[in-house]
Amino acid sequence: MLVSARRRGTAPLALSVLIVACGLLATMPAAGAEDGALLDRLMTLLAQRRHGVADFDETQYLALLKRPVHSSGVLRYDAPDHLEQRTLKPRPQNMLLDHGMLTLESGKHQRTLPLQDYPQLAPLIDSMRATLAGDRAALAQRFAIELRGDLDHWQLLLRPLDSELAASVQRIRLSGERDAVLQVEVQQSDGDRSLIDIRPRE
Repeated sequence: MLVSARRRGTAPLALSVLIVACGLLATMPAAGAEDGALLDRLMTLLAQRRHGVADFDETQYLALLKRPVHSSGVLRYDAPDHLEQRTLKPRPQNMLLDHGMLTLESGKHQRTLPLQDYPQLAPLIDSMRATLAGDRAALAQRFAIELRGDLDHWQLLLRPLDSELAASVQRIRLSGERDAVLQVEVQQSDGDRSLIDIRPRE
């Protein structure tokens, strides 16, 4: 994930760490005031979770490659803004976001710089951080939000409002049960896709 994201400068790098272990599926879309009330209740649930650790399996479908790329590891979140993706397979890599600083590690190589230096990733990371924090207002500044299902089985669809981000990311789909994120899909505008299955630890 770290290698492809740095090479391509796209959003999946941000996503897999942001959707972190905290844990966010579903059926018929809600509508109108009921939809807004349900979204508020979901945001409240998410805001109550201050810490999360989960195992993840990620599959990337890239047009340049004949076969999908698989990786797995551990995700960690500590409120309000400590996000970590530790990839264990196929090779150890780490991405850490803490207090606005992004640290990338691969082998003996490490690089730390302000998140704002990643203009393509910063809006996405800030928005996903808002999701984990249950901050609906901040999320709505970056994305058009569509919520389907109920609190027990729900799906959150995010479509970028910013044209620059929309040039890279078509949509993000988060599937979950109450305050637990179970799956994240990133559909990029160029047709590439990333699917992350998350298993929260008890």
